[in-house]
Amino acid sequence: MTDPSSENVMVKVLLFASAREAAGNVSSIHCQVGANADTAKLRGILANLYPKLSPLVLDEGSITLALNEEYVAEGTVLPLKSGDVVALIPPISGG
Repeated sequence: MTDPSSENVMVKVLLFASAREAAGNVSSIHCQVGANADTAKLRGILANLYPKLSPLVLDEGSITLALNEEYVAEGTVLPLKSGDVVALIPPISGG
């Protein structure tokens, strides 16, 4: 039997507004997170893949994550499994 924490995890990441712009106007990517995948590890991978996205994604106050359409509370680290969809949602300002 395979230990789920040792599997390579592939997730889909959706990028909106300033996060999309920082990633070169990419609206979604598939990202291999690897073993022991969680939202903190994903933030680090995205920061390495897209250096202009780094200031947003590494500062939890600058961007909110949603995992499978559920907001992830600031300071919370959740496990990821293959097929999960993670959205990067920057603050929205009104006018």
